[in-house]
Amino acid sequence: MMELKYTGKTKDVYELEDGNLLLKFKDDVTGVDGVFDPGANTVGLTLEGAGRAGLRLTKFFFEILKDKGIPTHYIDANIDEATMTVKPAEVFGSGLEVICRYRAVGSFLRRYGLYAKEGQPLDAFVEVTLKDDDRQDPPISEDALHMLDILSKDEYQELKALTQQIGNVVKEELAKKGIELYDIKFEFGRVENQIVLIDEISGGNMRAYKDGEYIEPLELEKMFL
Repeated sequence: MMELKYTGKTKDVYELEDGNLLLKFKDDVTGVDGVFDPGANTVGLTLEGAGRAGLRLTKFFFEILKDKGIPTHYIDANIDEATMTVKPAEVFGSGLEVICRYRAVGSFLRRYGLYAKEGQPLDAFVEVTLKDDDRQDPPISEDALHMLDILSKDEYQELKALTQQIGNVVKEELAKKGIELYDIKFEFGRVENQIVLIDEISGGNMRAYKDGEYIEPLELEKMFL
């Protein structure tokens, strides 16, 4: 028997009898008014096959990370069932999203447009936002994370290093296909007091471009696998 623990925007979470979790990937993707946006707080549209496509890429990347000894919550995946089995992880506070940026687009450009030019290179710039739909996922600094007892200073440095390490793995894999990664969003948690990557790595949480053209999440999966 499985117990439904949580219904999310893009996946449902079930608890298995052995204490692990089963993630069921859905065909819903985040966006606004029918336009996909990896940074949006709402489900914008439903794309047939998006769940399995997201899971295929997630399985691909999580298994590469496993081979490289980079810690994640991943155990295994079933593409036909659109499910992934993972270790339960404790999130930081009510959840953080960690973005690694290689070019100035999206919310970075909206915030810093006085100084930033669209598409200008960024050196694996890491920023953390709170998972807080009511407040539009506000960015939070290292000092605030520490003072609000969400992350220690040491944990922040570990989180930042992992984000850049994993971002660069994804960037290098995409580059093999002639695809450029502009930015990517990760989530982390603690498993047995170790900070590990959780959730997914898919077209739904990154912006990828080929020859200057944005690649939709489903197209990215087709080009990649």
